Amino acid sequence: MGSLSLSRVEVLDQPAPSIAGEVARIAREQLAPLAAGIDDGSVYPAEVLRAFGAVGAWGSHMPQEGPADLRCAIESMAAIGEVCGATAFMAWCQNTLVWYAANSTNLKLARRFGDAFSSGRVLGGTGLSNPMKSFFGIEKLKLKGRKVEGGYIVRGALPWVSNLGPDHYFGTIFEREDDQGTVMFLADCSDPSITLTPCKPFLAMDGTGTYGVQFRDVFVPDELILADPAAPFVKKIRAGFILLQAGMALGVIRDCINIMDEVDSTLGHINRYLPQQPVHFRDLAAELEAETMALARDPYNEEETYWRKVVALRLRAGETSVAAAHAAMLHCGARGYLKSHRAQRRLREAYFVAIVTPATKQLRKMLADA
Repeated sequence: MGSLSLSRVEVLDQPAPSIAGEVARIAREQLAPLAAGIDDGSVYPAEVLRAFGAVGAWGSHMPQEGPADLRCAIESMAAIGEVCGATAFMAWCQNTLVWYAANSTNLKLARRFGDAFSSGRVLGGTGLSNPMKSFFGIEKLKLKGRKVEGGYIVRGALPWVSNLGPDHYFGTIFEREDDQGTVMFLADCSDPSITLTPCKPFLAMDGTGTYGVQFRDVFVPDELILADPAAPFVKKIRAGFILLQAGMALGVIRDCINIMDEVDSTLGHINRYLPQQPVHFRDLAAELEAETMALARDPYNEEETYWRKVVALRLRAGETSVAAAHAAMLHCGARGYLKSHRAQRRLREAYFVAIVTPATKQLRKMLADA
């Protein structure tokens, strides 16, 4: 038994450095020049996202003969996040889309979309913000569906769905009008009955392909149903959904540490009086990464203690992101307040890590209710 376990760990560990390393290289060479444009909304980095997919960034967490391992996906996302937090968020969107298709019991759907999503040939995201809130009593489901021959007719609107475009897909959930539960499906943005409406400008992240999505009696064929009913499927994929977000946090935290280190030679004599120093965040980041990687080995764990650890980790990741970005701004002083300095971008991105679903307040509610 020991030798089998060791061999599996060795196999899982082998691809991680090469994939994450290639992702980091692409991020430095191709993504870094676009980061400011992505932040202000003038660039949506579709070709860079496809380049990441070509080196395996979106496929490493697909289940292999049952088990799944999220470590390489998270490390790759962190490498992206060190350069651009907005793109790390889009990476999470793409990874969750792959996660949905790979875990679906609809084998026809899995065969049709699995490689297309994981290779980056087809891009897309996740519309689970509203459903995740609804499952924890925060708001009601915004999409309704009625059963018809060969599928469902779906209507309603989602206010924010990211990493979208006219040829993209995303996964979301509707409530059946006959009170027979919920259904999770893939939405095809090219469907003429689906309308993408640009959102009002955000504080950051405007280049993330985020739209309001209107469903006007959209026919969703059985071939696009991820899970019916949705509830057992969501329970299976929920830990992976949340754990993958740690990649965004780790990337932002790492670069905030880099920013503090960069100004040490000129401002270290006065920055030493600040209460939070780079060494503190290096220790925090190491702790977060170690716990993330331990949990990411076993995303199908059904124990409640495991689920609580996932939620608590995600909460700490968001709070540490904000704390690290706040410290980086203070270490930079006035130079960090310039629009041209990435410290202020990191602060805005860190707040997004803390408010993207599940947000800090929802995570605290989830822990209180558990």
